Amino acid sequence: MNDFDFSRRDVLKQGGVIALGLVAPPWLAAIAKADVLKVAAGGKVDPDNVLVVCQLSGGNDGLNTVVPYANKKYYQLRPTLGIPEAQVLKINEQLGLHPAMKGLHDLYREKKVAIVQGVGYPQPNRSHFKSMEIWQSASPDGKLRYGWIGRYFDGAAARNPLNPVVAIGLSTEKPRALNADVASIPCFASLTDIQSMVGDPDAERMLRQIQGMEAGQNTDTRVVQMANKTALDAMASLRDKLGAFTAKQTYGNDRFGQGFKQIAQLVATSPQTRVIYFSAGGFDTHARQADSHKNLLQGFSDAMLAFQREMEALGKDKKVTTLVFSEFGRRSYENASAGTDHGAAAPMMLVGGNVKGGIHGPIPDLDNLIDGDLKFAIDFRQVYATTVENWMGGDSAQVLGQKFQTIDVF
Repeated sequence: MNDFDFSRRDVLKQGGVIALGLVAPPWLAAIAKADVLKVAAGGKVDPDNVLVVCQLSGGNDGLNTVVPYANKKYYQLRPTLGIPEAQVLKINEQLGLHPAMKGLHDLYREKKVAIVQGVGYPQPNRSHFKSMEIWQSASPDGKLRYGWIGRYFDGAAARNPLNPVVAIGLSTEKPRALNADVASIPCFASLTDIQSMVGDPDAERMLRQIQGMEAGQNTDTRVVQMANKTALDAMASLRDKLGAFTAKQTYGNDRFGQGFKQIAQLVATSPQTRVIYFSAGGFDTHARQADSHKNLLQGFSDAMLAFQREMEALGKDKKVTTLVFSEFGRRSYENASAGTDHGAAAPMMLVGGNVKGGIHGPIPDLDNLIDGDLKFAIDFRQVYATTVENWMGGDSAQVLGQKFQTIDVF
């Protein structure tokens, strides 16, 4: 089953012809008979757990995010970009957060932020496209098809029928992480797209008419039509509920603020949704990094604090975990343009009321670099395996193609 981007505009442009439903987009053709994914594999975790994946696109500078302020080598490598010790938001005697991350620092002190240091993979690739493909497929050698979240839901679909909105992407382009063989995961630039897609009476009427145009055809056709109707009903129900939620927190007008506001809206109104994937770019800071990186980190940090407080107000703070990653870190040293170039290992974060807050993994070794890059100490698939098994209740070996040692972060 091929992925197919779908929008109301596409339907109207095509004159409403979708080949009688048989060439409808995969998410619309999903056969969904259950309201929720009822049972987590092995019954080890709460089946109501929600995973938010936050992708920092462009290669976030990990050394200026989690700052090794006690290491003199850091300031030698970054004479102008190094964050002065007096400004660092210290979390222990060696590490601290960028001064723009006051919101995340508050959450860290509440033990709601787990920072996993030195995350990467063997033979790292410095290409944005290739490295992001590796992270999203969880397959450095390219042998595994589809995305890691897509494969998780393929396995889940084999056990229970999936609701059409069990997972949702908020991104201008569908991330490879959501691509699947059987499971169909919709992706929207914003929640407004859901409301406009199903909210336009003429477009929705046309879609529903398409499903019934050849109801007298063979059984396979009728099955697809019924599946499409189920998906449309699910999207229409979600649209109606989205409008009923009013955020209690104040969110910024930047990409992170508006993104996490919409994620909060989904968590609050769509109990069927188990995974929400969100991406924000701008982290490719080759030149004049100081100000742009500061603004990005502040937007992310403020949004995370507002979102966590929103979850607390909803009584869902222990049911939602946010996993934060970027396709690679930056070089250990600054360049001649007051920026940093593509690197390798960097920290990941897990944020939520059920994480084991603190530092996990070794402090970056700035005296043992590879071509100016930090060596990785923890394979990112270990973090994925931990998330799949201990938060989502899945079989990590099935999802990742092999078994990886988990990390004690939940």
